[in-house]
Amino acid sequence: MERQGTLAIEPYLRALVDSSGSDLHLKAGVVPRIRVDGTLHPLRGGPLSPADTEHMLSQIIRRDLVTEFDETGEADFALMIDGVGRFRVNAFRQRGDVGLVLRRVSIGAIPLQDLGLPDAVQALSLQPRGLILVTGPTGSGKTTTLAGMVDEINKHRDVHVVTIEDPIEIIHHDKRALINQREVRIDTADFKVAMRAAMRQDPDVIQIGEMRDPETVHAALSAAETGHLVLSTLHTVDAQETISRIIDFFPPHEHQQIRLSLAGALRGILCQRLVPRADGRGRCVAMEVCINTGRVSDAIVDKSKTGTITSLIAEGGFYGMQTFDQHLVALYRDRVITLDEAMSASSSPHDLEVELRRLGLVAS
Repeated sequence: MERQGTLAIEPYLRALVDSSGSDLHLKAGVVPRIRVDGTLHPLRGGPLSPADTEHMLSQIIRRDLVTEFDETGEADFALMIDGVGRFRVNAFRQRGDVGLVLRRVSIGAIPLQDLGLPDAVQALSLQPRGLILVTGPTGSGKTTTLAGMVDEINKHRDVHVVTIEDPIEIIHHDKRALINQREVRIDTADFKVAMRAAMRQDPDVIQIGEMRDPETVHAALSAAETGHLVLSTLHTVDAQETISRIIDFFPPHEHQQIRLSLAGALRGILCQRLVPRADGRGRCVAMEVCINTGRVSDAIVDKSKTGTITSLIAEGGFYGMQTFDQHLVALYRDRVITLDEAMSASSSPHDLEVELRRLGLVAS
């Protein structure tokens, strides 16, 4: 949504943008805080009152969401302020007062080349069909990576892209591709309804903001199996957990069929974390890359082998695969990150230390 004129929230959002922060936190009774490079910092000025946060929300919330917020105490929407930027807003009640968290998002996608991602990400983006998942915890940059992949498609393929988002965060402008972006609760009722409709909209590529329920997961797999490229996200920490999470969406008697479908449809899983840079200039992406090779596919189908996926990734450098620890080693070797940050981000700090010692990158 777009807003004109003076808003009570605008000075805080300008401070967020001027500080190159990612999130603005507004809570009654305390000074507003912004997140910069993963750390919260207080802004100058006094604490907000309950009336302040209530007034800020009343100025920016969409009219169609007022009743929903009153009934549920929750609301998600996008906010655009001319001359300031675009933001994803989550409004909520805590201890009876209004709270707000606003995340700054890009007007346009950041090109993959500027994100410092592995070459395999570009190769996956240009796959003609199949399922590609971008995973990681909240705030790890999944939306930015996904938007970069859609932008790559937009620059190189004459295709129809349908995105289903809640809310729309990054606006794409047509280049070679035709892109239709649909926002849940504005353009469509929910992800499930939008996925059913998408199959009647002649799509080549479908981006699903997040796979939240079995119906959406099943629809995504079906679309990928029938010749579409499907991009989506999950809140999982690595490829092995991602496989298990998808299977666990379904009842046990369906697990083997889902394993077979996933093994056939999956093209790759990109799991990412943001790590502070050694030079203090923001954060860089540490990424696990899993490509669905024949051995990975076998490990998906065979429950007894699923636990070997991380090992297969570690051995799959020829295919562009890498584990988190392999990427952390490279980032530390190249002095992009410090040893402490590498250890903090590692899934297995002990194993990482052993590898660094083996390579002579730290003293024995």
